[in-house]
Amino acid sequence: MAYIFTKIATAASNAGITPNASNEARSWFRAAAGSLSSRNVNSNRMMNDMQNVVTKIDINSIGRMYMFFYDPKNKDTLPYYDTFPLVFPIGFKDNGFLGLNLHYLPPVLRAKLMDALYTTANNTKYDESTKLKLSYDLLNGSARFNYFAPCLKHYLWNHVPGNKYLHVEINNWDTALMLPTQRFRKAQIEKIYKDSISKVS
Repeated sequence: MAYIFTKIATAASNAGITPNASNEARSWFRAAAGSLSSRNVNSNRMMNDMQNVVTKIDINSIGRMYMFFYDPKNKDTLPYYDTFPLVFPIGFKDNGFLGLNLHYLPPVLRAKLMDALYTTANNTKYDESTKLKLSYDLLNGSARFNYFAPCLKHYLWNHVPGNKYLHVEINNWDTALMLPTQRFRKAQIEKIYKDSISKVS
């Protein structure tokens, strides 16, 4: 388990909080992660978690959460981009995959989208067998997912350095959701959030 997840999980255990689908647990982990500054989170160190680093995204990855470094193909013409996305893959397209990068939403909307996404879980075990049942058609077809649009991105296999993806286990989803791991380039985060809100208003 990546060091920052271990640190927060230990604090949760000391506080008598167990990772589960309850609103209390979700709120606790989100608040703990959201209280950290980017200085407290080292993405390079997170990617050294070899137990949970995988080298491909495939059909079994759909509906699971991943972090990875990314170097966009068209970064010179993009208005901005995230070099360390937090993504739920939802399908495959043109030498890569489609995914929801939750970093593009401000924390309040990010939490609302995550709560909606949880309703698609394939079971209530909250363990390694649990994942979200996601597709573009599902997300686009229901108002409860209306915050997904600015998060939808196309990631190319050959622009993921080393083909390394950190699989975030479900008991760490709410921590990862609010960790300040976004690494945006070419624009301030306030501008990015403003643009995202305009796409769902």
